[in-house]
Amino acid sequence: MFHWASFLTYAVVTAVTPGPNNLMSMSNGSRSGFRGALPFNFGIWLGFSVVMLLCTLFCSVLSALIPKIKLPMLAVGAAYMLYLAWETFRSRGNLEAGSAREGFVSGLLLQFVNPKIYVYGIMSMEAYVLPVYHQPLPLAGFALLLAFIGFFFTLCWSAFGAIFQRLFSDHAAVVNTIMALLLVYCAFSLLLT
Repeated sequence: MFHWASFLTYAVVTAVTPGPNNLMSMSNGSRSGFRGALPFNFGIWLGFSVVMLLCTLFCSVLSALIPKIKLPMLAVGAAYMLYLAWETFRSRGNLEAGSAREGFVSGLLLQFVNPKIYVYGIMSMEAYVLPVYHQPLPLAGFALLLAFIGFFFTLCWSAFGAIFQRLFSDHAAVVNTIMALLLVYCAFSLLLT
């Protein structure tokens, strides 16, 4: 049985938290406006989709070749989520974005050097999807769903730009505590599957 609540909680919490995509989208949105940041965000979407499909292929091949890897991967994934929860809880909410880059190609290429989305894809597949689904079409559907969730939140970060940064800064302790608790929930739900 597929655990939609745990899967979507993990996907949304991971996608909404600051990372290279979100910070660059916020920076581009605050500098260029929402429409001006769209080419960069569409580049993110395409690159994100490609990386999610590659992560899905990697995980499905690895799981088929080494079926005993599931339990260690779940334990490592849960430990990583607890680490992320701790770091999120400890964070002061400073969202300093470096120099922003614009354009479709910049958004596309960013995905291939963004470790956050690799962990996002591999953990989602190993922990939630592959234990239930093995056929190529559903796996590709989940990969594209993960990419869309990530893309949606980069659009949100662009749309809110400086306003979203101010919201996080003004309420960093509350936001970080909620995000950390949701990650702890995801980690424990992994271990109980």
